[in-house]
Amino acid sequence: MQKHFQKALDSIQPQTLYIVATPIGNLADITLRALAVLQKADLVCAEDTRVSAQLLSAYGIQAKLISVREHNEQQMADKIITALENGQSVAQISDAGTPAVCDPGAKLATRVREAGFSVVPVVGASAVMGALSVAGVTEPNFYFHGFLPPKSGERIKLFERWQNADYAIIAFETPHRIAATLDDMMHIFPERKIMLAREMTKTFETFLSGSVRDIQAALKNDSNQSRGEMVLLIHAAIKEKTDTLPEHAQNVMNILTAELPTKQAAELAAKITGANKKDLYNLAISWKTQSS
Repeated sequence: MQKHFQKALDSIQPQTLYIVATPIGNLADITLRALAVLQKADLVCAEDTRVSAQLLSAYGIQAKLISVREHNEQQMADKIITALENGQSVAQISDAGTPAVCDPGAKLATRVREAGFSVVPVVGASAVMGALSVAGVTEPNFYFHGFLPPKSGERIKLFERWQNADYAIIAFETPHRIAATLDDMMHIFPERKIMLAREMTKTFETFLSGSVRDIQAALKNDSNQSRGEMVLLIHAAIKEKTDTLPEHAQNVMNILTAELPTKQAAELAAKITGANKKDLYNLAISWKTQSS
């Protein structure tokens, strides 16, 4: 281990901003490379210096901490760029997880890169990827939304847009809004499969999986499940499978594929007939396969 730690120390370059992921709960989740950067960096930019001081103290690291928060990020960027111009190395951390993901850091990274300096990620803990990895999602795509809107009307509009999504959706929610959010989901897709990941990597970590109705019942039965850091994962909508497309849709697709590329024909046929574009496209491909 010491060999790899020393290698990480030796790799740290001056005039570089390192975006360092820190644990989201379990201190053991920090990487050797993150520890090396935090130990060697001339400056460590922290969201809350008191929180970050506890992390550094746990690993016996003494570093010069400066506060870089949402309200002063642009202003502090000038100070960081000056430090880089003077040959220093700088680390950026947030209170937990990966900076610049619903946390300060993005503006700083942009300004530093525009000033001509390297911005290097030091990957590690991520609530988004942690939840995704245990949810059993098989679709190749997913969408990360960040924090859900605080107002019910805005949430409902969002859920309506996601009603037929064929990909998983990941969002953050707060304990004081989770009950209202589940109520709004009940209006749109009460049987949609979701997972509520709570207090990940911490002592009271729980993963509740089932329909919106199931998760709502679980929270009502145990008030502790409405506490702590939360990640909501909404599984892809299950589409009803039909054995055959309507004859009218097949006829329209047959006419259009004789004159247009398959993808374009499927898009137009879907608009004309209301049939599923993907099903129309697959039908045309099957025709081509049979004729070859």
